[in-house]
Amino acid sequence: MHPVRKRKSLLMSGTSHRADDGSAEGVRERKRRETRYRIADTALRLFLANGFEGTTLDVIAAESGISRRTFFSYFKSKDDILLFWQGAHWQAIYDDLLKTSPDASPLDAVRDIMVKHMARYTTEEMVAIDTLMRSSATLQSRKQAFYAEQEQELFARLCEVWRQPERRTALRMVAMVSMGAMRLTTQTWNEQASPRKPMARLLRETFESLRSEL
Repeated sequence: MHPVRKRKSLLMSGTSHRADDGSAEGVRERKRRETRYRIADTALRLFLANGFEGTTLDVIAAESGISRRTFFSYFKSKDDILLFWQGAHWQAIYDDLLKTSPDASPLDAVRDIMVKHMARYTTEEMVAIDTLMRSSATLQSRKQAFYAEQEQELFARLCEVWRQPERRTALRMVAMVSMGAMRLTTQTWNEQASPRKPMARLLRETFESLRSEL
């Protein structure tokens, strides 16, 4: 599947439909959500076709059928669009995690869900998306903060599934090591010579290495 279509699938699967109740507020929320998605979808298509630096805000706005001024009602910058897609990816992971049985092992559950979502991408798609993410110096500088935010989000979702207060410390460690495994996998994948091993396989191996040392 093309990266744009795959990102669309992730976004729509992680999008709340609470506002589809026919009320005036519900209609406004739905239209705003659809416009935000349309801008992000258009921008990603243009980024992949013309490069991040080669795509201007004016072009994104024109292709999205909005004014430049309206663009800033939805995103602050081109970087925010890429973070929006990243956030959609993680939201889909969290949505799956919330469906997990509390009888399961938290670490195994996170591993299996992360690997499942990563396996949706081919190596070619991962290369295209990774190249795009690396093309913004500002985004690279925000990457560490983004990982820290996702670690907190993951911990919060873990606490929703495994509710016992006495497990909080262990769940925080699960969130920390899981995000560490993801970061290490991404680094290892980027350092590989061609042909690259699929990132989903690398991620599972990273978790297996962690498990063997516990």
